[in-house]
Amino acid sequence: MIPVTKPYLPNREKLNQYIDGIYERNWLTNNGPLVQQLTDRLEKYLGVENLLLVSNGTLALQVAYRALGITNFYQSKVSEAITTPFTFIATASSLKWEGIEPIFSDIDADTWCLDPAQIEDKITPNTKAIVPVHVFGNACDVEAIDTIAQKYNLKVVYDAAHAFGVTFKDKSLLSYGDAATLSFHATKLFHSIEGGAIVFKNKADLERAKRIINFGISGPDSIEEVGINAKMNEFQAAMGLCVLDELGHNFTYRAEVWNTYAEALDSDYQLQKLHPSIQYNYAYFPIVFDTVAQTTRILNVLKENDIIARRYFYPSLDTIDYFQIKDHQPISKEISSRVLCLPLYSALSLQNVSYIVNMINNATFKEV
Repeated sequence: MIPVTKPYLPNREKLNQYIDGIYERNWLTNNGPLVQQLTDRLEKYLGVENLLLVSNGTLALQVAYRALGITNFYQSKVSEAITTPFTFIATASSLKWEGIEPIFSDIDADTWCLDPAQIEDKITPNTKAIVPVHVFGNACDVEAIDTIAQKYNLKVVYDAAHAFGVTFKDKSLLSYGDAATLSFHATKLFHSIEGGAIVFKNKADLERAKRIINFGISGPDSIEEVGINAKMNEFQAAMGLCVLDELGHNFTYRAEVWNTYAEALDSDYQLQKLHPSIQYNYAYFPIVFDTVAQTTRILNVLKENDIIARRYFYPSLDTIDYFQIKDHQPISKEISSRVLCLPLYSALSLQNVSYIVNMINNATFKEV
């Protein structure tokens, strides 16, 4: 079987060395030396400051909302945040979990990222933030979004779960907004089995977030605010350090797979239009087909041949009942109904890529 993704497992001997150190120190969590080391190395690798490691990417979003004062549990007015419906459920559910109403705004038909031209019409007196998503690692129009945020005095939290290592105009894409969050889930380009990070613009927000992820504790006898346990542990950090050591190898092979797909499929199918100013990370290979029926047929043909693709992202989040949204976003709804993510991971052979491409083309030809 060819899965849609496969976690990257680094050199076992190196991982054992890190684990041996954990056993020797008997320091498993609470900002251990491996967490500190991974923090320093990631800041250098990504070219950022004020990076905070956390236990997963969803908590990264929730902690960012709290640290920036977006969360609404202690105010009389409803807080709203404008976000995209074309994303993983955690982007919107994390807002809802923090008492913030997600207000969905439509996406650009080519980049599939939040369309800045439609944001201002969604802003109300209750709007406190914009939460755009760098979808599949493609950069949002960060300059336009940040301009809107400054105009209306809004916070910006970029969901950058897919954007590890992406640069925009030779600068880390994570440098934009008041915060950018990362997911280090096992299926990601860079992972720590489970984990995540927040990159803050301001150090004061980082310091507040450090308290929040440790139950609001600021000292041995001092608890300053309501917090949660969102700390990364030493075993997660050990895996992260090993994966980071081999990231160049991983990245090279993923790029080769991605480019092979693109050369074979670009002329016949709709692919995501990448921002011209980014250096991409080859995190995903999404493709949009002409009709829902064609998408379903190809998904089934691939499955019958033990190839697992994924309808990612489907459904469009504005159609999920518990958000109770009446104003649906047509472009997101249309793209989400016809999109598939094809298998992509560093161990995927180019021979299998060709096999997948042939299956898609044959299924399309037979349909016609």
